[in-house]
Amino acid sequence: MVEYLRGEELAACVHRIALSRGEPFAYVRPALAPEILRRRSAAERFRRSVLVQLATQHPDAVTTDTVASTREALAAGVTLILAPHLPGDDAALRRARVHALARVGRRGATWTYSPIVIRHGELVEPAATRRTPASDLDQPWPQCATYVDGVGVRSTASTLRTGLAVVHALHVLASLDRADDQWRGGVVDRNARIWWLDLASSAYPRFNRHAYERHYEERVAVVRAHERWRVEGGPFPTAPAWHRECLECEYAPACQEQLEARDDVSLTRFTTLDQQAALREFAVDTRYRLARLDPARVRDAPLGTVEAQLGRVIENLDALIYRARAHERGPLRTVPPNEVGCPTADVEVDVDMESYDNRTYLWGALVTCAPGVVGVAEGYRSFVDWRTPTDASEGTLFVDFWRWLRDLRQRTEASGHTWRAYCFWAFAEDTAMNRALAADPEGAPATDELAEFRRARPAVWIDVHARAKAAIQTEGPTGLKVLATMAGFRWRDPSPSGEASMAWFEVARGEGDEAGRARQRLLEYNEDDCRATRALRQWLNADARTLPHRDEPMGTDR
Repeated sequence: MVEYLRGEELAACVHRIALSRGEPFAYVRPALAPEILRRRSAAERFRRSVLVQLATQHPDAVTTDTVASTREALAAGVTLILAPHLPGDDAALRRARVHALARVGRRGATWTYSPIVIRHGELVEPAATRRTPASDLDQPWPQCATYVDGVGVRSTASTLRTGLAVVHALHVLASLDRADDQWRGGVVDRNARIWWLDLASSAYPRFNRHAYERHYEERVAVVRAHERWRVEGGPFPTAPAWHRECLECEYAPACQEQLEARDDVSLTRFTTLDQQAALREFAVDTRYRLARLDPARVRDAPLGTVEAQLGRVIENLDALIYRARAHERGPLRTVPPNEVGCPTADVEVDVDMESYDNRTYLWGALVTCAPGVVGVAEGYRSFVDWRTPTDASEGTLFVDFWRWLRDLRQRTEASGHTWRAYCFWAFAEDTAMNRALAADPEGAPATDELAEFRRARPAVWIDVHARAKAAIQTEGPTGLKVLATMAGFRWRDPSPSGEASMAWFEVARGEGDEAGRARQRLLEYNEDDCRATRALRQWLNADARTLPHRDEPMGTDR
């Protein structure tokens, strides 16, 4: 029997969809990274907690555990069905998993429902000109939603997956004659708020009912082709191509080996399947060939050139060319040498913080002094609370860190020296500071004091990520681990990442030797992030200025 197409596969890599149903080679899946396991575990805990809240707040809700009991609840018109088991749509090969069904109306003798999915993440973001309907868990029905002004649905890969999965579920409900006539679906975000999506409208053009069809047709064709391959043999129905899922896919090592062997153009980050197809149509099937296109022609392309023809279908073709060039030549400059750099000071403080469950438990700082500065202790300093963070503990911890930072600035400037603080991606640190002040801790700095720190001229709070991104071309990623490695920095930990640090913290907040080792690991990791920020800005002020410019012509050495 052909395997159903699942809702979470609607935006998935087509090769992964095929491989997951049976590989054409013997393959031993590598172990999943600890951070991936932790993320999945946290998401599952969150889903269970939301379902418990819904069951508690709605005593009339029914929790089902089989397809038969779900059918019974639908037929009875239960107002809220929790953990439903929807039957598969045999004709269309659809299977959907949702976490709740909310009764929304009636069509003759048939009750209709909207699906609700629970996601341990953000769905919306500030958007001054937009508004999105939402309701709380105590009213989990779209007809109870009210518009929230100033927020819009995020344009991210996870949002696309979620939106398509909700449409998929509505199609499964439609096969049972149970779908909401208005095609509304709910998504519970990490703040336990339900955001309602009108999927029959044009409000969500990337994943509404119309956009869904292309994704569905492409992927159900792969499912059917795989079944034919399984029965009849012959060429495997799909081939590897780089996809955003590669970062977490169990098949990535096998695919990567094949793609690297032929220098596949899909390895250029972050191309879409449509862009990859367009490039291949014009025989630009390797990064080498892409790198040798002329970016200037993309901006002012003579008619008849490859750049002119590709530029009509790939909006950011010049960006893809530059990424391919960075792959071949390493990091490149995007500006003149004198515009590469980062402001310096007599006393420099590199800052990094660590958070868990959206609350900060560690502020770290690395102090570096120029020759001639006296009375300032160089080195790493940490402010940490190893207990499970709360709003109150986050606020208190920040106050301790801020007092130290403010005192260091005042003493430095009083002695006639200059002072600056640095971070990598100020949005993260600024958000943590704002969140800490919102808890109103005793001794907190005034809002004006924090604003002066951020807006002082000349600047004393420097975002090194912004400085690097404005001057350096990479293959695509511009995170600290990528940029600092280019600058020659190496972390002591064999697997440094913010995601992994959350798993370490879960051990560190315990007791005993293992907790002690986890704490030391976190302190060293945080210190290394501070040192990496320093190494990156020092590189920007030195060797980065001698990098080739990304517009310099590429050779033809093959």
